[in-house]
Amino acid sequence: MKSVEDYVRSIPDFPEPGIIFRDITTVIQDPEGLQLAIDGMEGFLEGVDFDVVVGAESRGFVFGAPIARDFKKGFVLVRKKGKLPCETISQEYALEYGTAEVEIHTDAIKPGQKVVVVDDLMATGGTIEASIKLIERLGGKVVKVLFLMELAGLNGREKLAGYDVDSVIIYPGK
Repeated sequence: MKSVEDYVRSIPDFPEPGIIFRDITTVIQDPEGLQLAIDGMEGFLEGVDFDVVVGAESRGFVFGAPIARDFKKGFVLVRKKGKLPCETISQEYALEYGTAEVEIHTDAIKPGQKVVVVDDLMATGGTIEASIKLIERLGGKVVKVLFLMELAGLNGREKLAGYDVDSVIIYPGK
């Protein structure tokens, strides 16, 4: 039987020499790969009490929505600035070269709600750190952070210290 890691396509020297790009399109286009990925992430939720799942744009939607469905929970979007139609709050975060901004609807998280945050990849942790700040500004409590993959060499866990973080696959490098 294959593991979810068997479905990840590794592309050397992309986007620059020395980097191995971990492509998840090969995971999600295969029914067994997608099932293994979702099952692996859901395994980390055993015994976790939560009210809602938040997914970060855009691949967090791919994994977060089916998890929310399977656990009979609502699903909330964290999107790039300017993509949500109603009243929002936003959070800026640092990129390697510059900044980016994410936002959430002001009515998406109710005070006291217990939240699971989902994304496909933890690299530096900036997007999810910004997402957590948004959730907490709305009164939510992050009880779990889930990733399909983690690039441990980029030290994203440092930004998420104090949160319960799990990744199905952990790659040691960048």
